[in-house]
Amino acid sequence: MGKVACFGSINVDLVATVARFPRPGETVIGSSLTRYPGGKGANQAIAAARMGVATMMSGCVGDDEGGRWMIGILDTVGVDATRVESRAGMPTGTAIIRVCAGENDIVVVPGANAAVDRAHAETLPLATGDVLLCQLEVPADTVAVALARARAAGATAILNAAPAVPESRALAALADVLIVNETELSIMAGRAVDPDASIRDIAAIAMALRAGTSNTIVTTLGARGAVVVSDAGWSHIDGRAVEVVDTTGAGDCFCGVLAAALALGMPMTQAVARANAAAAISVTRPGAGASMPDRAEVDRLAGT
Repeated sequence: MGKVACFGSINVDLVATVARFPRPGETVIGSSLTRYPGGKGANQAIAAARMGVATMMSGCVGDDEGGRWMIGILDTVGVDATRVESRAGMPTGTAIIRVCAGENDIVVVPGANAAVDRAHAETLPLATGDVLLCQLEVPADTVAVALARARAAGATAILNAAPAVPESRALAALADVLIVNETELSIMAGRAVDPDASIRDIAAIAMALRAGTSNTIVTTLGARGAVVVSDAGWSHIDGRAVEVVDTTGAGDCFCGVLAAALALGMPMTQAVARANAAAAISVTRPGAGASMPDRAEVDRLAGT
């Protein structure tokens, strides 16, 4: 069994719950304001660790109360945070999230996440059987170095191309596994993905994006599940109908659990099915990092 190494962002999430999103220039009254652990990197690390897999977080926080709080959270859930650096004079990254009827919008202020550098990526302790999980809330050039480092070490390199950036397409070619949602697939493929597009049409777009590479592309579709495109062709893994409370952490939960399942040696389709089950549980709870289920919960829902 390998370990999961998450290389990416660490944020403090400030979540305001509102009855409706305000129009431009309008003020609305929120019903609650809550602080949660966040950042795609940290969220995914928490999700992986809760699957009982050895998990390491590599990134930067500010030398402030928020940074110390986040390191404490990672330690508490069993994530090895020894490679999380505190940067003096920089604030910890912050995400401002509005949640309304299960939907959300997010503004991210990177703070110390922008200080994650190439040297940080070059020294990642990776080995054969490990899984590296990257996102795009830290500088793209450092993500490229981390992905190359994983391949050189014989580890599986996963890129969650979120948020999609101009460099996404080039970075995807460095990854063994690319994880996107419908919006990110559309941006990277340069083709509109209709909200009502059939599973077959989505698979065709992912297959066109994959052309000329040897990677596996996993497209997450929320309640409709996920589509996997690889050398074996394409397959669809069904989603799960649940009562949605907050979708903020669903994508990160999916990625972290998928990485953990691959580190355990599971085949891709089984790993995606587990990730779907975990994400379904996560949306029934508020918060991002706080909503990640544990292994027993996922075992019960996934039936494994």
